Amino acid sequence: MKLTLQIDAGRDALPDDLDALTRRLRDELEDLDLQSVSLVKTGRDLPAGAKAAEAVTLGALAITLLPGVLPKLVEFIQAWSLRGQNRTVKIKMNSGDRSVELEYSAGTSEAALKELVDTLTTSLKVH
Repeated sequence: MKLTLQIDAGRDALPDDLDALTRRLRDELEDLDLQSVSLVKTGRDLPAGAKAAEAVTLGALAITLLPGVLPKLVEFIQAWSLRGQNRTVKIKMNSGDRSVELEYSAGTSEAALKELVDTLTTSLKVH
């Protein structure tokens, strides 16, 4: 199962801060039982003199995991988002010709969180 997480740290977040936050989240996610976690590459070349070693989409992580790990990932995202102000995470999954996109923020209820996991899990069973 492949997912993309898109992090939003609020409109006041600077690009460097969002990049650092995304990289810290990636490091924390590597401690979970996921198959892989990586920054999403933009596919564009960096301009001459750029400081970064790679062109990445700010705030985006690509995750590969087994379906059974999904509830654990969503639970982790819930706890992670509560640690900071204005954090929102969009979870996007493509399965065949179907795409599911859900958004989670600190104000998301437990019922909505369960619905998020159920929707993603159901989408997997369809294909």
